[in-house]
Amino acid sequence: MFTGLVQDIGSVESVEGGAEGARLRIATRLAAQIGLGDSVAVNGVCLTATEADAAGFATEAMNQTLAVTVIGALVPGARVNLELATRAEERLGGHIVQGHADGSGSVLEVGEDGFARRLRVELPAELLRYIVDKGSVALNGVSLTVATLGDAWVEVSLIPETLERTNLGDAAPGDRLNVEVDVLAKYVERLLSPLAGKEQA
Repeated sequence: MFTGLVQDIGSVESVEGGAEGARLRIATRLAAQIGLGDSVAVNGVCLTATEADAAGFATEAMNQTLAVTVIGALVPGARVNLELATRAEERLGGHIVQGHADGSGSVLEVGEDGFARRLRVELPAELLRYIVDKGSVALNGVSLTVATLGDAWVEVSLIPETLERTNLGDAAPGDRLNVEVDVLAKYVERLLSPLAGKEQA
């Protein structure tokens, strides 16, 4: 489990892709804390460290991951948000993030708003239904509060700290971001789905 509070911006050193999936090598200052088999959120996608050394780690993304996320679009030199799995005794400063991206969204607009920056992201209808005004959403693994909600998009406001410590500061119109909606909304929908369409007595 993660909280959506990015701990480092890593750098993709290499990407090897094929029919079986993709293998990535990522350099990070968190390397000393990563061991073989550890979970690391890479742009909000939970991946397993298959190799680890003093400079970084290697990981693999299976075809299912590549189909749902934008991990497959990463190239050497790309900056990626990294977060290590949360320890039970730590504060949950963001919200519950599983690292299981539900899909991706496309940046529509980027605009300055005082010292903050507004980011408007187009989402498919199957994800947008889980978003509520002032609720939580994770974009590229960053825990954010919904500032405004449209018919086909969500807008968030990024403080300077977020712009500096994550790769969302690089986001530009047309960029695609990994999206994870609030898991609580999905559980509520699942629990209530048997009651849908039933008339109350």
